[in-house]
Amino acid sequence: MDLNFTPEEQAFRAEIRQWVADHLPKDISHKVHHALRLNKDDLQRWARILGKQGWHGWAWPRQFGGPGWNAVQRHLFEEECALAGAPRVVPFGPVMVAPVIMAFGSREQQERHLPGIMSGDVWWSQGYSEPGSGSDLASVKTRAEKRGDTYIVNGQKTWTTLGQYGDWIFCLVRTDASVKPQAGISFLLIDMKSPGVTVRPIIMLDGEHEVNEVFFDNVEVPAENLVGEENKGWTYAKYLLAHERTNIADVNRGKRELERLKRIAKAEGVYEDARFRDQIALLEVDIVALEMMVLRVLSAEKSGKQSLDVAGLLKIRGSEIQQRYTELMMLAAGPYATPFIQEAMEAGWQGDQVGAAHCAPLASHYFNYRKTTIYGGSNEVQRNIVAQTVLG
Repeated sequence: MDLNFTPEEQAFRAEIRQWVADHLPKDISHKVHHALRLNKDDLQRWARILGKQGWHGWAWPRQFGGPGWNAVQRHLFEEECALAGAPRVVPFGPVMVAPVIMAFGSREQQERHLPGIMSGDVWWSQGYSEPGSGSDLASVKTRAEKRGDTYIVNGQKTWTTLGQYGDWIFCLVRTDASVKPQAGISFLLIDMKSPGVTVRPIIMLDGEHEVNEVFFDNVEVPAENLVGEENKGWTYAKYLLAHERTNIADVNRGKRELERLKRIAKAEGVYEDARFRDQIALLEVDIVALEMMVLRVLSAEKSGKQSLDVAGLLKIRGSEIQQRYTELMMLAAGPYATPFIQEAMEAGWQGDQVGAAHCAPLASHYFNYRKTTIYGGSNEVQRNIVAQTVLG
């Protein structure tokens, strides 16, 4: 296993770095580097810029309109985007549902949905979690009853991230209640403009509207929107979750935020404290170890070898690292991390100078990142999965 990048890979990195520098809007990268709120226009503007280049689906094979990059090239693309201050691509379309449609969808579904995902024009949401069905995803209760060529969907999804912007939502629905839970689930694509779909905001402690409840009241869904076979949705869900959990690790964002932590610590005068610097060093070691794990998986994939199923392990370590750097940022800022005045930040109060300005979003991020060890499969459950599938 050689973890050094080849000259060709280094040239590829330089090409990506230059392209991102030329095309990433400066106002968007400023928001990312300073942890300011990104709105729908920011996220979709960058998605469309990537889409014009054919890179919004950067992990897609050529046969579906993607660049056909290998695992290492994909990693380098993600790293250069993150370090440049590009927004994290909203994963529900290009990273999550698209691979499912490619692997299990019909030709008609591929031709209908993949172009809109690649272009960034169609916004997808995820309909997995329900009240009482989070870590135990097999217990979903949203029902889909088939009547002729139509499914009638009734139920509720919750914690639907950015669902207020959604054009389509992919859902796990129960189509057979007479069998064991995993065997009676189907994977359905639903137009969110359909009559009977209601999106209700969940406003968080910091005032953000990030997540939602989505209600389905006798929603009519064409049977042609069923992905794969009826009652085989659990298989497709597990396939999707492997992509989600690897994506959650997000080692490249961790590297960018590590540098931000150092900037805050220096600005607040705590970087010279040996004990605090030790904590930064420990975090950096963990990020490097996570990167080595990612590169190990990429090396195996590039050489055609079967890599370990470490998606759950990547999720565990990546989510813990994300929580750790938000904690250290809070500790570095001290009392300055407490206030959160979104209107003041959007008016330009936040800047690069020493003092409370650059600390304003820290409390919000600290509380928001408590979610990372829960979503995508709680870390407690992931540890059981790793124990069974990796350690044996």
